[in-house]
Amino acid sequence: SACAARSATIPNAIAMLEVVRPHWRASPRVQALCTTRGGGVSVGAFAALNLASHVNDEPLAVAENRRLLQHALSLPSAPRWLTQVHGVNVVDAERVHEPIAADAAFTRTAGVVCAILTADCLPILLCDTAATRVIAIHAGWRGLADDIIPRTLARTALPGAEWLAWIGPGISAENYLVGDEVRATFVNTERRYAEHFVAVGARWQLDLAALARAQLAGAGVDEITQYSGCTFGESARFFSYRRDGASGRMASLIWIN
Repeated sequence: SACAARSATIPNAIAMLEVVRPHWRASPRVQALCTTRGGGVSVGAFAALNLASHVNDEPLAVAENRRLLQHALSLPSAPRWLTQVHGVNVVDAERVHEPIAADAAFTRTAGVVCAILTADCLPILLCDTAATRVIAIHAGWRGLADDIIPRTLARTALPGAEWLAWIGPGISAENYLVGDEVRATFVNTERRYAEHFVAVGARWQLDLAALARAQLAGAGVDEITQYSGCTFGESARFFSYRRDGASGRMASLIWIN
């Protein structure tokens, strides 16, 4: 039967699940990762581990992918999914019981899993050195232009120097072209941001990760690590909205054990 065939694929889906983890000096109590396309049961443009419910993937496949993720990674609870809107709303993940419009979440509670979905935008995960708080931020150009990083850190009572940050898989500057209006949005606010734009014909290459590092450093965070690859360029490993249009989403998760 179709149900039996689908059940037979589940062990394979789990076995193929691949994640990217930060290289940072966080406490072993802090668990952090970004998923890849590997694993899961979605097909076509969403193959295979699409974790987003808003991209026109089959809802049952998304639900199964989320269940597989929780099982394969032995998550302490279901991730607290957000409805991301490229805004600057920051929420306490412990209070998120159904998706809420927000682009960053934090928690001080062990076992609460903060989650961000991306497919070119930057997932930024942070923890404090004492492993008492964690943060997940969805940072595209709009969020960075509206200072989502300092706004999120301002919701905590800790100075920037007590935070460790990891910038997960996102699009590289060479594959991210934007127009004059995007550059103007940044440069009219902070002239120093001009260094993160390189002219290519009539457009500009934008280095999102460099912008994020500048904002983190400006907030006092001095330990920043970063995934060195590119979602657009690594088509077998990552979803990319810029590359494919119809696309799934990876999840970046962080929690305290």
